[in-house]
Amino acid sequence: MRVIGHRGNSSVAPQNTLAAFEAACAAGVDAIELDVQLTADGHAVVIHDDEVDATTDGSGRVDTLTLDQVRTLDAGSWFAPAYAGQRVPVLDEVVDLLVRHPRTDLLLELKGVWTADRVRLLLGPLAEAGLLPRVVGQSFEPDSVAALREVAPQLHRGLLVEDLPLGPDGAPHLAALDALCSRLGVMTCNPDGRLLQTHPDLVEAQHAAGRQVMAWTLDEPWMWAEAQALGVDAVITNRPDRLRGWLAARAGER
Repeated sequence: MRVIGHRGNSSVAPQNTLAAFEAACAAGVDAIELDVQLTADGHAVVIHDDEVDATTDGSGRVDTLTLDQVRTLDAGSWFAPAYAGQRVPVLDEVVDLLVRHPRTDLLLELKGVWTADRVRLLLGPLAEAGLLPRVVGQSFEPDSVAALREVAPQLHRGLLVEDLPLGPDGAPHLAALDALCSRLGVMTCNPDGRLLQTHPDLVEAQHAAGRQVMAWTLDEPWMWAEAQALGVDAVITNRPDRLRGWLAARAGER
């Protein structure tokens, strides 16, 4: 079972900062997960919320701020004084990090709806660095996943799922999820971990269709044990260091 650091190692460092990504790499993650949005002047920055208020000392929507404005913000003090001065990363910094950590892959979440032109801005630096084979692009928005396919058909893609889509009878169905994943041509279906409790056959159904399953955001040992028993391919967690230790202990018991 692969370990993916949700917004880096976000239990020990401020989420979606270089400090959190470095901590995740130090913990031996298989991949880091991060969120990208575009500034008002068209630069890709790493931040989860539409607004900067929750994780920086600034305010306002990301898409109304220029890159220079975003880069002046302190993205670390809210977490702990030791992280004062951490900045909202730009994509070039993520590229540099991946080059320095060749064993670490990237799970790249597009927040909101992205057009093909916006996706080209995003993927360009990753392609130039030869990193696309180590990237899985994902989104909750089917249109964004379709834009990824249009721009880079060779890119591995994933669909984030919070609830099952509705079938013809208006009820949620695994078959409707399979149909959506098939239409988008994704290689992984990435559900909210709570769906594994209500629909434990989701993993088997996706595997039968030739897709992987990466579940989010599982932070407790009982959740990891449940995911492992179901055959989940990867766990996205805020505690990747602890999950790595838990997996090592389980392997030692066998």
